[in-house]
Amino acid sequence: MAQYQVTVDDEHLHGLFNGDSGAAKLMEQVLSQVLQAQATEQLQAAPYERTEDRQGYRNGSRPHTLSTRVGRLTLMVPRLRNGDFSTELFARYQRNEQALVLALMEMVVNGVSTRKVTEITEVLCGTEFSKSTVSQLMKGLDPVVTGWNERNLREQRYPFVVVDALVLRIREDGRVRQRAAMVASGVNDEGYREILGIMLGDSESEKSWHEFFSWLKGRDLRGVDYVVSDSHSGLVKALHANFQGCTWQRCQVHATRNLRDATPKTVWPELRSGLRAIFEAPDQKKARLLLNELTSEWTQKAPKTMSLLEDMFDDVTAVLVLPERYRKRLRTTNGMERLNEEIRRRERVIRIFPNRASAVRLLGALLMEIDEKWTTGHRYLEMAEYHAWCQEQAAHHALSNVHQLC
Repeated sequence: MAQYQVTVDDEHLHGLFNGDSGAAKLMEQVLSQVLQAQATEQLQAAPYERTEDRQGYRNGSRPHTLSTRVGRLTLMVPRLRNGDFSTELFARYQRNEQALVLALMEMVVNGVSTRKVTEITEVLCGTEFSKSTVSQLMKGLDPVVTGWNERNLREQRYPFVVVDALVLRIREDGRVRQRAAMVASGVNDEGYREILGIMLGDSESEKSWHEFFSWLKGRDLRGVDYVVSDSHSGLVKALHANFQGCTWQRCQVHATRNLRDATPKTVWPELRSGLRAIFEAPDQKKARLLLNELTSEWTQKAPKTMSLLEDMFDDVTAVLVLPERYRKRLRTTNGMERLNEEIRRRERVIRIFPNRASAVRLLGALLMEIDEKWTTGHRYLEMAEYHAWCQEQAAHHALSNVHQLC
């Protein structure tokens, strides 16, 4: 990922705190410097620099208007004599912005917005807009988001998958209804995280999760070995039906909350340390010994908690089978929870989506931007040890089969 050195003038920095346009002016300065740095990178030469590696010459600049949530920016885009200066800055930045603006505009067009929303959209989109304006913007954005969300996944295998859902409020048939947005992320064989897709369901029922997993499989999701989620019954049943043989890890954070709710408040602080020792045990055998010790000590004081812990033990400690280096990031859905927080930041602006399409468009555009950062950023997990471990497990399984036949 390219890194650029940006200089900010004191005048613009002070303006950030002293005026309504301070943020916009600061953004203009920063983005203009990024464009100039990209031109230098493309030409392999700074302005007026003499070098044998130069690939062309500058030819002034042209103004380009960019609508953002901090206001309308006017950027000076470099021009080259050969005319082929290219940048993804506008396309990548505005996909996310356009999805938010479109949702707001649809609310106004459909007569369900507030005065505040009308003011926001007029600032971002111009003095007035109509259904035709919304439709025209959709034509440019929808195919991009849909193409990403429906892309084929056959090029990679995804041993580790994390799934979760969040509830959205969507207006349908004149009524506001709660719908489940189901999201899946995965770690591929090379160790990079990807967002696999998003789908809206009527609820978090087994049927909705079955449709979601079938949709992922229909896009050639394969190689799934280990799945992390909360303990929603419909999710777990659909998971085992669609990915037979995979290991399910119950999120330890969600499990801890369930145990806390079942425990008397006076004993929870002391009991929690014992639970942590079980979750962080070196292997399942040691975890079982710690469970037995905890049960003998606390069955009388917290019988409901101990019964619940015994029921969930195998699922909440499934991660202990994996090599130790993978356990920290695969014992919970924390990574997905952080993703949900990013979604909620946008969802709170909308509050009630005007229709399902606008929800998928906004969330899909946001997830698409995050996915690009993940796949072009740092490797999430080093997978060499996992692949070696899988080979050892396969060899051990084959040897066990031979002994049984003998």
